[in-house]
Amino acid sequence: MADSQPTLDRTADDSGYAMGDDAPFQSPVSAEAVRETAREASATAAIAAATSTRAGRFRHILPSRSGKLITGVVIVGLITLFGIFGPMIAQPPRDSSNEALQPPSAEHWLGTTKLGYDVFSQLAWGTQGSLFIGIVAGIVAQLLAVIFGVFAGYFGGVLDEVLTLFTNIVLVIPGLPVVMVIAAYVQNAEGLGPLARSSLLVALVLGITGWAGSAVVLRAQARSLRTREYVAAARVAGEKPSRIIFVEILPNLVPLLAAQFIFGVIFAVLGEAGLSYLGLGPTGSITLGTMLNDAQTGQAVGTGAWWWFVPPGLIIAALGAGLSLINFAIDEVVNPKLRLAPENAKRQRRAAKAGKGVADTGAFA
Repeated sequence: MADSQPTLDRTADDSGYAMGDDAPFQSPVSAEAVRETAREASATAAIAAATSTRAGRFRHILPSRSGKLITGVVIVGLITLFGIFGPMIAQPPRDSSNEALQPPSAEHWLGTTKLGYDVFSQLAWGTQGSLFIGIVAGIVAQLLAVIFGVFAGYFGGVLDEVLTLFTNIVLVIPGLPVVMVIAAYVQNAEGLGPLARSSLLVALVLGITGWAGSAVVLRAQARSLRTREYVAAARVAGEKPSRIIFVEILPNLVPLLAAQFIFGVIFAVLGEAGLSYLGLGPTGSITLGTMLNDAQTGQAVGTGAWWWFVPPGLIIAALGAGLSLINFAIDEVVNPKLRLAPENAKRQRRAAKAGKGVADTGAFA
């Protein structure tokens, strides 16, 4: 039997040349060309990854699109637009040339007060005034919370003990009595001029007395972030503490800061309404709280003038509900368990219908 000749497969060795029985007729494959192709593929992947990173850089700090977020944004947006553009189309809020205690009509959409003021006009100006107080008080409370919370949590040591002690003292003092005392004293103090009994003064008082709770939360988060590797790397690199706080720590607290700011706005709007109802609110401007105070002193309930006190109460309730819904949506970013809770509940309902058990973590049992 004749010896069989071995057949060589046409493969390629590490040198980039083809191997096999017809190897002399194959074109050499350049190893450099292979490496260049690999480099181009890596560069393309890097560009795609960079584009995705830029697009989603701040995606983790934004609340996910949900029913609560959309509903809250719509409610707050409509109230804000009414407060901005309402005064432009309404008559002067102190115009007393109208007939007193007129029910809603085509001429006066929300009726008139005991002094002949148009309720729609006062509601528009009052919404604008309450929003101004809420935003200013929220900003003041947020700044104080960052100073007494983030700075104390990052630096630690004696500064942390001093700032935390002051925060705890402010935290245990009853809020409403302190606000009432400060407002009554400051508003009657001499030398304040136009600032006395103004919306700005009320906003400052509410902001100064409403920051302690947020400071405690921010301090705990700052203490956790200061031990992260990127903060330690920035400290080793010689970065200034102020830059580390504003560049490395605060951006990671944006969802929490937003939630605390919204809570401060809610607290300020409700606090102003309470102060004004007690007669300690601003007298030089119109707010939703001063409208309720005027309705109470004008015996709107006794005379049946529901159009006088119901609209400002509904605006306050709707504003608080809208801001709370936005706050809930932001909480889902801060707390992943809240973000996963609706999906886990849906999976449990689907599993229950299918007759399967679902574990507490959302996984099928």
